[in-house]
Amino acid sequence: MRANRAWLGLVVLMLPTLLVAMDMTALLLALPQLSADLGATNVQQLWISDSYGLMVAGLVITMGTLGDRIGRRRLLMIGGGAFAALSVVAAFAVSPLMLIVARALLGIAGATLAPSTLALITNMFRDERQRGQAIAIWATCQFTGGALGPVLAGFLLQHFWWGSVFLVAVPAMALLLLAGPVLLPEFRSDRAGRLDLTSVGLSLVAVLLMVYGIKQLTVESVPVVPAAALVAGAAIGFLFVRRQLRLETPLLDLRLLRNRPFTAVIVGLVFAGVAMAGTGLLVTQYLQSVLGFSPVTSAVLFAPMGLGVAAGTMAAPALAQRMKQTTAIAGGLVGSALGSLLLVVVDGQLALPLVMIGIAVLALGTGPLFALGTGLVVGSVPPERAGSAASMSETGNYFGGSLGFALLGVVAAVVYRSRTDDTSDSLAGAVAASRDLPAGQGAELLHTAREAFTAGLHVTGLVATVIFAGLAVLILTMRPATRTGENGHSAIISPWERATSG
Repeated sequence: MRANRAWLGLVVLMLPTLLVAMDMTALLLALPQLSADLGATNVQQLWISDSYGLMVAGLVITMGTLGDRIGRRRLLMIGGGAFAALSVVAAFAVSPLMLIVARALLGIAGATLAPSTLALITNMFRDERQRGQAIAIWATCQFTGGALGPVLAGFLLQHFWWGSVFLVAVPAMALLLLAGPVLLPEFRSDRAGRLDLTSVGLSLVAVLLMVYGIKQLTVESVPVVPAAALVAGAAIGFLFVRRQLRLETPLLDLRLLRNRPFTAVIVGLVFAGVAMAGTGLLVTQYLQSVLGFSPVTSAVLFAPMGLGVAAGTMAAPALAQRMKQTTAIAGGLVGSALGSLLLVVVDGQLALPLVMIGIAVLALGTGPLFALGTGLVVGSVPPERAGSAASMSETGNYFGGSLGFALLGVVAAVVYRSRTDDTSDSLAGAVAASRDLPAGQGAELLHTAREAFTAGLHVTGLVATVIFAGLAVLILTMRPATRTGENGHSAIISPWERATSG
């Protein structure tokens, strides 16, 4: 494939990457308005918000492997067309149930896009250096989309109705459908075999139950149902893993985890997602409920986190030319740890600049992990298995984000309740309760609640610091066990060495 055509094809692939990420976050600001228009209950609001992400997370493994089997461009075109049509349905939904179903189907379509775009990049760019640059641009679009989603939604909601948030996807997907067949190559594996439907069912049920359980832990006062979902999901996941290890052509090639650098990157992607999602959850609430900014202003002030990741991913290929990839990734994670430390001292008049600098530095440092690490994951398998490897990377990202919201959200809630002596369950509840109290008592309640929430932010920043520092050590220690010796004897060459050679 000619270089110019490949880069034009990359521009086309940026569109679905941006939109899938934006659809994850854009609805947050539109949810109050559409809920009022449709008369959605609290439970229905939860499903409107979560059904998209749940289906993406549950089916990304299947879609990555399906693309290897039926053709990655074909799957991308099918998913893009479905995404455009379902966006129109969601925009003109007339009931909460209709919107929930449309969002779930959008999630199915979205699950076809991310692994297909990443796997196609491995076919379009055979040169290692160009592939690294292309993957960095892909990762930049992914995180920039997540950061710009709320900002774009805020702009649209000021001028149009809530359905406009969904309609943004239509012209972009139309361009993908027109330009894709011309600029994108088709690729499928000649040794694909049939799709194991039992593995598909096991992976879908396991992921849905576990992600649902993790998400619900943060909102359920009695965690019996979420805990049961987690246990059931883990049990089904065990059956899925055992089946994959026995199949000759598995849905997900778990044998890749025998490679130490590969495993280190997957673990890094999961736990970096935990730290980023957890701090993001606390910071967005801090900006609104403690510092008192509006949702739209808070979205703008929070944008440095997504833009920081974007800058870090774009800079990663240049760093890889000047130092070892392990050094670049570990050095970035040390920077993320330092950024997280700034959140530990957030308070007083310097609170806002400390928060903004902290999340920007934290996010900037993760860029090499997301760009170079993702390149390692898809570059360490034969081209016919790139879709499966891409789906493993994407699954790690989704699990990390869900775990971060749940685990660090629970940690912050425990700190909050202990600082308020169990007199308040949440800052939002304290704000609501203060309105029914005399002015003096209401002000005192708000002061105590905001101090308690700030303490939760401090603890979350400390936990994120430990996570990032631990990941830096992991990346440095999980280097290839075998290298090519100077005496000329052959040795196993790891993906780290393949990625940096030449």
